[in-house]
Amino acid sequence: MNQDDERGENKRPRSGDAEPPATADARTRRTEEPGGGILMGRPFGVPVYVAPSWFLVAALITWVFGDQIQRVLPELGAARYLVSLFFAIAFYASVLVHELAHTIAALRFKLPVRRIQLQFFGGVSEIEKETETPGREFVLAFVGPLLSLVLAGVFYLTLYAVEPGTVPGVLLAGLMISNLIVAVFNLLPGLPLDGGRMLRAVIWKITGKPMSGTIAAAWVGRALAVTVLIGLPLLTRTGLLGNSTDDISGMDTVTDALLAAILAAIIWTGAGNSLRMARLREHLPELGARSLTRRAIPVEPTTPLSEALRRANEAGARALVVVDGLGNPTALVRETAIAGVPQHRRPWVAVSGLAQDLTDGMRVPAELSGQPLLDHLRASPATEYLVIEDTGEIYGVLSTADVERAFVRAMARPSS
Repeated sequence: MNQDDERGENKRPRSGDAEPPATADARTRRTEEPGGGILMGRPFGVPVYVAPSWFLVAALITWVFGDQIQRVLPELGAARYLVSLFFAIAFYASVLVHELAHTIAALRFKLPVRRIQLQFFGGVSEIEKETETPGREFVLAFVGPLLSLVLAGVFYLTLYAVEPGTVPGVLLAGLMISNLIVAVFNLLPGLPLDGGRMLRAVIWKITGKPMSGTIAAAWVGRALAVTVLIGLPLLTRTGLLGNSTDDISGMDTVTDALLAAILAAIIWTGAGNSLRMARLREHLPELGARSLTRRAIPVEPTTPLSEALRRANEAGARALVVVDGLGNPTALVRETAIAGVPQHRRPWVAVSGLAQDLTDGMRVPAELSGQPLLDHLRASPATEYLVIEDTGEIYGVLSTADVERAFVRAMARPSS
């Protein structure tokens, strides 16, 4: 399964409304830091992590597949669990191949990949940017299931080279079936599955609007989640999956219902996240440094706060920039620091005591907008930034609070 984060996307599934840029960027920084699990390697320069939830799934697979082996090879005894553990590791290795297919395609299209994470119910390739064309989107989504189908075919052909009813035969048959299931499941036409991204690409190609494709594929994904929640227990209960209904117990029914609920929740949440991330990308160009900048006035370091605020009010400005004797900006007076000074103390407090020294990262070109603007703010976290023209002249001060408010307003507007 190939999901976005976010980005981002990355990313992990989030519930509720989309987050403002500052919060989203903070989360992005956390995902780039250690904490994604155990680092297993860096194929093609992309770190691969195994999440802690994988060990729970590996234990579950070992237990369930061990019981299956017991029916075919009862002479193994307790050793069947070692064979089953090997199967769990080999299965997730094939999942890694599935994700590497997405990664290689993304790198081929010059899309940065933050990391691959093997986790509960599969893997995630965290691709940081969207593809530029629906054709590339389709290819990027299709290569994962295609590789899983190829692996299933390879394991099927290899079965002819081993004795049936042996440990290698059981392992190869299990890997063939599991990869076939992974391929078919991911080809289902609903986000966040690969089939959903393929459907999105097709609708994007037809309508010329990527957002239309996302909306359609996300709602199909939600319908798919409901279908899985209701249909999976019914299929196993009625034996339509080829299983015997004679030995179905109450615990089996509960287990099937729990599995269906988990899968449905993952699909439903992923579809919602895909919608929110698409809406975010659609409205990113509306966030421009020039349009969000507050007018500012220059003040000397020794200027009393009360006097600086009086000058700002007269000029209709909402920010203060501390300058040296030559008029060069050296610091920004923090809005939160001003609010913390009582009214009666302001004549006795110099603005220099409330200012934050300017760094290169706190200087923002006035023409920045959209993702480049957010990337700049993410690289140099601060509460205020000095916005400057190409000539080096001061344009004003950009507050992250204003960026967040503009982001929330943009996200509240309907998609085009």
